Amino acid sequence: QVQLVESGGGLVQPGGSLRLSCAISGFTSDYYSIGWFRQAPGKEREAISCISGSDGSAYYRNFVKGRFTISRDSVKNMVYLQMNSLEPEDTAVYYCAAAPFTTVETMCTYSATKYWGQGTQVTVSS
Repeated sequence: QVQLVESGGGLVQPGGSLRLSCAISGFTSDYYSIGWFRQAPGKEREAISCISGSDGSAYYRNFVKGRFTISRDSVKNMVYLQMNSLEPEDTAVYYCAAAPFTTVETMCTYSATKYWGQGTQVTVSS
């Protein structure tokens, strides 16, 4: 049974940083992608960045390039999202998701996911 557990959300001032963590369990092979998504109030859920479980290759949506960095620790089965220069528009519930046998481009472009975490709230406000 695949499980994803996010942590690291909270309240941060504009311009600040946060690192989200996603603990992954239940996968029996490396052929999957992990992605970070977010959903702001009144908006649709959107992909942010995705990373391959097999080779660590990453994909970023244009709106976060240069500000957010996705990474993984394959030993600890963790995926992280380092978020810098946060803006009030980044306020949302952030979700970790997983998709077996899916490329990072497909996962992030089409929000092709199978498993979801419970989400963690990120609020950017002064």
